Amino acid sequence: MIIEIVSFANPPGATREQLLEGARSTLPRWQANRDLVRKHYTSSRDGSRGVGIYVWPSIEAAQAGHDAAWIAAAEARTGGPVSIAYHDLLMVLDNETGTVTEPP
Repeated sequence: MIIEIVSFANPPGATREQLLEGARSTLPRWQANRDLVRKHYTSSRDGSRGVGIYVWPSIEAAQAGHDAAWIAAAEARTGGPVSIAYHDLLMVLDNETGTVTEPP
């Protein structure tokens, strides 16, 4: 399993509700992606940066989800560079469900 962290600039002065509206508009795209296991929509505390945290079954699935066309569109929309980092998911502790999972 792969964790992908995607970071980008939020529009200056955007409210939390405006950021949520933008995030909601992407739901159909990500709900239709059968490779995507989970996505967390986050924002920096000051609202200046958006961060998506994705869980994928493989690096190939992550890279297909954020291909060159997606990156170019995101950079055009945000007016700045998109940063993407990949990490191996070693283990998940979920206190809400009381589970610990070690993906293969």
